[in-house]
Amino acid sequence: MRDFPSLTRTDSFYIGGQWVAPLGRDTHRLIDPATEEPIAIIPMASEDDVNRAVAAARGAFDDWSLTPRSERLHLLRRLLELYDARSEDLAQLMMQEMGTPIGFSRAAQVWVGQQHLLATIEALQNLPEQEMRGDTMIGLEPIGVCALITPWNWPMNQLVVKAAPALAAGCTMVAKPSEYSPLSSLLFAELVEEAGYPAGVYNHITGAGPVAGEALARHLDVDMVSITGSTRAGVQVARAAADTVKRVAQELGGKSANIVCRDADLEKAVREGVEACYVNCGQACRAPARLLVPKERMEEAKAIARAAAEAHVVGAPSGKVALGPVVNEAQWHHIQALIQSGIDEGATLVTGGTGRPEALSRGWYVKPTVFADVMPGMTIETEEIFGPVIALISYDTEEDAIRIANDTVYGLAAYIQCPDPERARHIARRLRVGAIWINGADWSAYAPFGGYRQSGNGREHGEWGLQDYLEVKSVAGW
Repeated sequence: MRDFPSLTRTDSFYIGGQWVAPLGRDTHRLIDPATEEPIAIIPMASEDDVNRAVAAARGAFDDWSLTPRSERLHLLRRLLELYDARSEDLAQLMMQEMGTPIGFSRAAQVWVGQQHLLATIEALQNLPEQEMRGDTMIGLEPIGVCALITPWNWPMNQLVVKAAPALAAGCTMVAKPSEYSPLSSLLFAELVEEAGYPAGVYNHITGAGPVAGEALARHLDVDMVSITGSTRAGVQVARAAADTVKRVAQELGGKSANIVCRDADLEKAVREGVEACYVNCGQACRAPARLLVPKERMEEAKAIARAAAEAHVVGAPSGKVALGPVVNEAQWHHIQALIQSGIDEGATLVTGGTGRPEALSRGWYVKPTVFADVMPGMTIETEEIFGPVIALISYDTEEDAIRIANDTVYGLAAYIQCPDPERARHIARRLRVGAIWINGADWSAYAPFGGYRQSGNGREHGEWGLQDYLEVKSVAGW
């Protein structure tokens, strides 16, 4: 096993303000995806562990929920200071647990957590906690005990985007990050402890979704569940939560379209589209994995996409590479099967394909892959791949492109490349998704994020994310 000097412990849960030994006996062997070597043994929470963590959160709620806004702001700012001071440690841990290239870990994986803390602080500063309507006081109050269930692909983004607004609102919580990226979340728990939050406000466990996640979702003393994950996982959580009629916020899967208009700069649009799809080795729910190009320009698009994909250096994440490995063996095999389905179903394999890149015999590395002549309905066009695989799809008319983009069970995000602002806005209004980026616009932690249909419900980021953790109370005769 590997030594992690940045962490105090990897064998405990943080419950009730203390690091405690698990009650259950199950463990998870954490594997370095770059080497396939075991690096840590992580405890897996049993239902008894969940009950203990929820009890700690419930016991802390009454006092914490009445904490003045000024104190909550002070603690959030202190947490941000500690987060910034340990940013390199967080980056190193994410590189080791999920194979993210160290440059990307520093510039993106750590950075997004910082941005969510900043956006939450601003949202809390501006939150109108109460207002009068005649003689009725309308107030906002914390919803209660929250279960925060997060995935492995963006460890700090997905944890902080939930924990920060929950802390800001005055909620108490049990965080259950994925067992495939637990190290950075353990350090985050240490930072919360060091920041001085009262015992029981923030509790951290690691466990499997079907055991710990389900126990949290159906627990009578959990008032709200926020989950980021696959649509399948989101459905399971919603079912488990239904009997207790708790709030469930879901940020789930996606199959985002990137529409390149006829008068767009094709070279720039396709090259940047490939780069955007491959961000985080393609392991991003908003990845623009469907690149829609005018039918008559498909051959040009193939050549541009090939060059863009082949420019991505794949290798050990500690080096200066564009892509490291995907997170684990199961994900690697999932991607391989989907690449093979593209070949079998008749799409044109432009570059990449099955197997590891040359000279990489160990580690869960995937070839940067481009398919062209992909037809609507093909497996690689409909299913979320979550790897560095992009599908080029042709369209005849702008209406055709909009129809193809909307022809999915998902509705998380979309991208538009169009030099005419009015036409771009027209297309944006027609797309049934929660977030759209036009002409390479930047991501922002201050803009709402979430999806339509099977991409989930609710919105995260800034003031919108804060609302998920608040209840509305009206008191007439105030």
